[in-house]
Amino acid sequence: MALAAAQQPDAGVAAPPEAPAPDAAPAPPSKSQSADKAAPPPAKAPARASASPAAIEPPRKNEDPSPVVKKLEPSLDVAALKARLRDTNAIGVFTKLALKNQVDDLLKQFRAHYLSGQKTSVAALRPPYDMLVLKVLALLQDSDPSLARTIAGSREAIWGILADPEKFNSVV
Repeated sequence: MALAAAQQPDAGVAAPPEAPAPDAAPAPPSKSQSADKAAPPPAKAPARASASPAAIEPPRKNEDPSPVVKKLEPSLDVAALKARLRDTNAIGVFTKLALKNQVDDLLKQFRAHYLSGQKTSVAALRPPYDMLVLKVLALLQDSDPSLARTIAGSREAIWGILADPEKFNSVV
């Protein structure tokens, strides 16, 4: 009877875990081990690096490690914009003429809106204005990037002039 008692483990006491052999794979946890004392998963062997140097990528450095102060282009007024567009070699003569006609048409639309006495906003004229600015930027971006940056930076300032009746009448 003592032999039977020695073979059956006590229900309240857990059996000590068996130590796996050094070359053997870890044994799955036995039913006698409690769930909160489960063995951790086996460690994975490190992956082998490829022998090809092209497969190894160097760590990427931060592209902008220090803050760089960008020189902001001063915003243009309408007269300066006309002069810079007239003087640039990035746009051909016929394209300049077509742009001038489009600008004149847009200015006529603003003038007609202000003369009509409507109390509505000029928001309906914003899409044609934006399209014209984008067209000019597309023409300038490769050949005269400085002027393109200046126009892009002046976009809202010019819209502010066009959208305000007093400023519009004083400039145009």
